Amino acid sequence: MLAALLLAAALDPAAAVSTDVIAEPPAGKLYHGVFPGGRDGMGGDIAPPDVLGYRRLVGKRPTWVYFCNNWYQGRDFPMATATWIRANGSIPYIRLMLLHVPIQSPDPVFTLENILRGRFDGDFRRWMRDARRFGTPLLAEYGVEVNGFWFPWNGLWNKEGGSYSDSVARFRAAYRHIIGIAREEGAHNIRWVFHVDPWDEPVVDWNRLENYYPGDEWIDWFGVSVYGRQIPKDRQAVSFRWQMDWVYDRLRKLADKPIVVSEFGNIKDPLQVSWAIDALSDITGGRWPKLIGFSWWNAAFFNDPDPARRSDMRLQGSPGLAAVFRKYVGRNAAVLSAPLLAPLRER
Repeated sequence: MLAALLLAAALDPAAAVSTDVIAEPPAGKLYHGVFPGGRDGMGGDIAPPDVLGYRRLVGKRPTWVYFCNNWYQGRDFPMATATWIRANGSIPYIRLMLLHVPIQSPDPVFTLENILRGRFDGDFRRWMRDARRFGTPLLAEYGVEVNGFWFPWNGLWNKEGGSYSDSVARFRAAYRHIIGIAREEGAHNIRWVFHVDPWDEPVVDWNRLENYYPGDEWIDWFGVSVYGRQIPKDRQAVSFRWQMDWVYDRLRKLADKPIVVSEFGNIKDPLQVSWAIDALSDITGGRWPKLIGFSWWNAAFFNDPDPARRSDMRLQGSPGLAAVFRKYVGRNAAVLSAPLLAPLRER
């Protein structure tokens, strides 16, 4: 079905319109995606070679390509990027990054209060109309890792004269507001992801990830980020299993939703390969039954306090890591490449 839609899109973009969404894979199967980084590693400028280089090393096309729609670079639906991702046989997974500069907390423009006041409704409506016109299935998320203080949609930065609990409630309402506009504009081809970090930071009751959840009627899938060493100064890599066990149990108690590892990775270091082996063997071994997919953070980026050091998680720079992915992903029949589709009425 997806192949027919892709062919229709190539011949006539208007013919690609569909009410299908990406379906959950069969029991025992997993989807496979990638965050390909781009030139600056932040995912807003990805290009086909970024994905193709990863794909050649793994030996399998990714089900989805995960990337950033940075609003400081423009507020339009990323039609060009989504189109070439689709043409290469993958589903676009769009990370809506409502930021007026790369990272600033608090963000003085895209506050939760401004979202709720409707200040960006015109932008959202245009975005959702274009998502509807795109036609084929999409994944999208707002508020990545909301329970972490490092992003401006965290409750720490949106009190607006109230309490931190009020700030958390504003996030729930803001995400519902965005999804509500998508539904009003007919962008039913989007699966919406609630994406959290395993660890609540700051570690206080009001900042628990559970408090940010918009609700079952709004969210389709859960997403999580699970990392080992993220920057060269990190002393140790926390195991994937320990972190995933912790967050998986919390999400299962929160709602009966499919779970994807939206991001995972470990920088190039002496333990990178063993960390990835442990992670992928657990992921593909069925340890977490509600887990339906995963995507590696295949990027090199500057986030270390020392500006001369770069955090590099790319398979292209690590033959050992590439070999691990060929074994556990490329040659593994349980890891799917092509997505399965479901009619909208089955949502």
